[in-house]
Amino acid sequence: MDKSKIDLYLTTNAKYFEASAIPIIRQKLEKATDETFLTLQASELKDPTTLLLISIFLGSLGIDRFMLGDTGMGVLKLLTGGCCGILTIIDWFTISKKTKQKNLAIISMIM
Repeated sequence: MDKSKIDLYLTTNAKYFEASAIPIIRQKLEKATDETFLTLQASELKDPTTLLLISIFLGSLGIDRFMLGDTGMGVLKLLTGGCCGILTIIDWFTISKKTKQKNLAIISMIM
């Protein structure tokens, strides 16, 4: 894999991952084929900032959890009003990290 392609991909998508995961992703990209790299570029990653804003404004409805694919917690938040607001407030502080972990899981499935 071309080093400039890897650097460009990581520079462009660094906000979607935790800083500690970047070296791991770099190693996987160096071993990846061109087809795998194209599949990776076509995959949609979730933006942590967008999910944080959705969590702040619509978190009590569970929309942030539904967007992450965490349907069970989404239904729980929807039916209980975010567990009377407690789970909603917790998600305000943890949703960005969960989003970045979800993005790393998407990359791990592709590679």
